[in-house]
Amino acid sequence: MPVIELKGIKREYRMEARRGSKKGNRTDGSSTDTVVVRALRGVDFSAEKGEFVAVMGPSGSGKSTLMNILGCLDKPSEGVYSLDGIETSKSSSDVFAFIRNRKIGFVFQSFNLLARTTALENVELPLFYRRSEKKEKRLDAKGRKEHAMAALEEVGLLERMDHFPSQLSGGQQQRVAIARALVNDPAFILADEPTGNLDSGMSLEIMGLFQELNKRGKTIVMVTHEPELAAYTKRIITLRDGELVSDREPEERRVASDDLARWKKEHSILSGDE
Repeated sequence: MPVIELKGIKREYRMEARRGSKKGNRTDGSSTDTVVVRALRGVDFSAEKGEFVAVMGPSGSGKSTLMNILGCLDKPSEGVYSLDGIETSKSSSDVFAFIRNRKIGFVFQSFNLLARTTALENVELPLFYRRSEKKEKRLDAKGRKEHAMAALEEVGLLERMDHFPSQLSGGQQQRVAIARALVNDPAFILADEPTGNLDSGMSLEIMGLFQELNKRGKTIVMVTHEPELAAYTKRIITLRDGELVSDREPEERRVASDDLARWKKEHSILSGDE
């Protein structure tokens, strides 16, 4: 069974536009027209456990709308979205909240860490709001700490667990954000332009981490506008005008750890370290 399955997903937004006769330089606004914006026009898409998918497309293609639906931040106007066996399209707000907390790990471009809390406390945060499944024991303080430490260890940042975000590099902050996304063991990770605020070296580090997590069986969907980053995934879907127009494997899948080693060597030579 696919982790993610979308069938005939449409999303329409209806807006009222004022229309009326002109009087001098003004419009009297005597009537309104309804303008329909079709952001998604019947998207079919599925992802199996362990896939690493890039979602691409130009501005206005429907990427953000699709991301919001995948993340259960919005509902489709038509169609069916099943996530880890749960049909979400007609779910209640409580079910939506459960899905966002337990089934999806969000990674944002801007990290979204709390400045006055440590790395460990930032990772623990989703566990405070953890929505328990039936017959599941609620985590106590010790359990939350153990879960958060395990997630930090998974991203290679356990030794920095007592550091505040201001004491971490951009790449390290994003690692903390990824650990926070992992801490509830979600069905998949949804990453929105995860390297947008990072330089080239740190971007390669994060893509290397995603590739490593994917090797361990994590399902990842990454929204990006950069073909260079999409080349690190296993599959690329492309949207245009609200339709899925392409679904393919990268022409040449790249290995981020190799590219990072090459980047470090080149910059070491340029800085005169060799």
